[in-house]
Amino acid sequence: MTSGLALVLLVVGSYLAAHVAFDWLARRLVIVSGAEYILLGILLGPQVSGLLTAGMLQDLAPASALALGWMGAIVGSRFLLTALVRVPGAIYRVAFVESLLTMFVVGGAQFYMLRWLFSLSDERALAPAIALGAFATLSSHAGIEVAARRFRERSALVAALRTTTGANAFLAVCTFGILLSFEHAPSATLVRQLTPTEWTVVNVAIGIVGGGLFHLFLGDEKRIDRLFISLGGIIVLVSGAATYLRLSPVMAGMFFGTTLINTTRQRAEVGAALYRIERPLYFVLLVFAGASWRPSAQPAWLLPVLLFVVARITAKIGGARLVARINDLLPVLGNNWGYALLGQGGLIIALAVNYVYADTLALPNVVFTTALVSVLLTDMLSGRFASSAIAPFATAPAASQLERTP
Repeated sequence: MTSGLALVLLVVGSYLAAHVAFDWLARRLVIVSGAEYILLGILLGPQVSGLLTAGMLQDLAPASALALGWMGAIVGSRFLLTALVRVPGAIYRVAFVESLLTMFVVGGAQFYMLRWLFSLSDERALAPAIALGAFATLSSHAGIEVAARRFRERSALVAALRTTTGANAFLAVCTFGILLSFEHAPSATLVRQLTPTEWTVVNVAIGIVGGGLFHLFLGDEKRIDRLFISLGGIIVLVSGAATYLRLSPVMAGMFFGTTLINTTRQRAEVGAALYRIERPLYFVLLVFAGASWRPSAQPAWLLPVLLFVVARITAKIGGARLVARINDLLPVLGNNWGYALLGQGGLIIALAVNYVYADTLALPNVVFTTALVSVLLTDMLSGRFASSAIAPFATAPAASQLERTP
């Protein structure tokens, strides 16, 4: 099987799965489909059956870079400023403090674990610890939407959960992008090496310039087919430039999506074009991630994985309850609203693949395995986790209380 044929089969299969299996499972069983595609990728990959060889995976790397940029663009498209300014300040305080608590708890625990377990220096252990802390911050947006549709719910809790998952994603993507800037290898073609701050600015600028190029070439185009093709071309350019410069295509894509959604007059059409292949691309990325997985050469890899899962669950549930109590939002959000944040979602896979691409960082297989295991344990049940938090508020008129929150 050629790499081109393998890619076509992956895309077609993922498209059918996204439009048949995902919707059916979400409606009937409150299950967010996804984790099984990681297992499928592992079975198809060189570690098991070998149907997808290492050479094929190398040939498919540009497609995965496109998926990373596209997922970043979808995240960025949710940051519409006219909607963000209507969110009460207390919700932003809760969302960002919960995100930071989770990042510091998991990242700090991983730093001491990795340094001790693998005899790493402080500097060497810092990168995987920060990456895992950023990964832990992420929460599944899809699980919350499945639960909200199930209960036909538009309460204050659902609005707060959407804001929190957005804050989780923004903080995680920016932290990871800054990490790659600090760990950037020297370039032989530059007369003066750029500082980490300058590399971060370059990463952000790639996305913003990409948004400007879209307007330059498309203007007031409204036809969805042309918008879709043009979006694909610009995202290929944005993610390719970031990947070539050894930066984060997810971060570049996120700022591209934010720039585009806040400046275009065809907001609905652009949003529809972006979301048209979100699920198929996600499934392709999951299969690719599973096929790319390699067992760690470190015999003690299981301990960081277990620590990540336990510390993340503790930080998500405990941190969410703590910050809601401090901000007097427990009557609105409930004691157990952190359960809705336990699902990981697909963005962690995108960042984990990006981590492996940056081959100068320590313990890539341990970090990648941790991300895959976390998705396997939480992704399919993310809808049920969210339902358990949303169900007690399904008939409670909490929105008016949130609107009065400063």
